[in-house]
Amino acid sequence: MRQNQRDYLRTAEVARLLHVSPKTVSRWANEDKLPFVRTLGGHRRFPADQIQDLAQKLTSESQGKQAYGR
Repeated sequence: MRQNQRDYLRTAEVARLLHVSPKTVSRWANEDKLPFVRTLGGHRRFPADQIQDLAQKLTSESQGKQAYGR
């Protein structure tokens, strides 16, 4: 069974979702902080569902800190 291409995000898309630079996304991937797979051409692709969950979690944490004045 073949995975749908939209199940994975490119580095720039992940950077936009997490509000960081593409270089930061690459560094986090190298440090095993973000899950990814490699394409046949050697490019990273990130599982969309896991990245979107992370982005949502980080947004929630950020909003919680703002509510407490931190």
